[in-house]
Amino acid sequence: MNDVLPVRTLNRTLLERQFLTARTERPVLEVVEHLVALQGQEPNWPYLGLWTRVAGFRREELAALLADGRVVRSASLRSTQHLSGGPDFERWRPLLQPVLDRTSRARYFAPATDGLDLDELAATGRELLAGRTLSRQTLAAELAARYPGRDGKLLAGAVQLRVPVLQGPDSAAWGGWGTRPNTSLTLAGQRADEPRTDGRSAGGRSAGGLSVGGLSAGAAVLRYLAAFGPAGVQDFRAWSGLTRMRPVFEELRPRLRVYRDERGTELFDLPDAALADPARPVPVRFLPAYDNLLLGHADRTRVLADRDRPRVMPGSARVRPTFLLDGFVAGTWAVAGPELLVSPFRPLTDGEAGEVAAEAGRLAAFLGPGQRVVLGTAD
Repeated sequence: MNDVLPVRTLNRTLLERQFLTARTERPVLEVVEHLVALQGQEPNWPYLGLWTRVAGFRREELAALLADGRVVRSASLRSTQHLSGGPDFERWRPLLQPVLDRTSRARYFAPATDGLDLDELAATGRELLAGRTLSRQTLAAELAARYPGRDGKLLAGAVQLRVPVLQGPDSAAWGGWGTRPNTSLTLAGQRADEPRTDGRSAGGRSAGGLSVGGLSAGAAVLRYLAAFGPAGVQDFRAWSGLTRMRPVFEELRPRLRVYRDERGTELFDLPDAALADPARPVPVRFLPAYDNLLLGHADRTRVLADRDRPRVMPGSARVRPTFLLDGFVAGTWAVAGPELLVSPFRPLTDGEAGEVAAEAGRLAAFLGPGQRVVLGTAD
């Protein structure tokens, strides 16, 4: 019979694998690679995701990795913008391409793409970007000229999903809250220091599942479990967007440890991966919006109570910045001008309030001079 893992064991194990029980001394690039990708829909969030995980993290460290192409920004997991290591982008993008293609056919793009051959549109995008670096606005304008009467911005968005396009370092630079730069776009592989991939599916089998452009689905599952395990098939699907993964897990089953959670869901893990002590004390941690910790599983109760989920995820496309208390989400935070507003979900004891305020103070110092903490009361 499979071992049953209590929620607190899953919680502590996930926090350890995410470098949230103690900040790690590992190099920043190694941390990014371990996590596979950092959600980077807004420029500032990856910096904060690394600050809360890496001891002594400085913004310049990530900026340097982006500048020389060791870390790149592009459409990735769940068809959203992520930062990943350059070689990882090369390995993962072809595997994820079916998810990205599916998104490019979504209703959102239909006003511009209805009736178009999307492979032809992708070829046009490649042609326009070949040997050039264009701003997103310029690409949109040139596509609109090629397809009169259609929304160039939507066409450019579809191209970025169907073609491996890297966004320039300017797109991921630390900057103002809620602002987006005039992003530059380049085809992957056009610079010597960039990864090379055609981004298209290529059949074939390899050990551990379908092999696509160099990374097998089985290898992807193992990478995921190292940072997010123990986890189930639906957890992997929620994190990656990939479907039809049950056969891959079944193929891997003899090589994995198998558990169950308290709801009876089957969970898989690497055979030599340690489980954390459920009684381990953990510090207060502040997480950016869309953090891996909250988006790595279909069942998020190992870090986020069901009753609090609507406050953290008020819509299908929103995940607010949060803070952890005793390893679980206990509130949200926001930047409002010079104020760092901290909003707990429930009343805090004096000791808890002191711990939250202390870590918020460290976050405020990272955000910049003049930032001050405002610790609110529970709703």
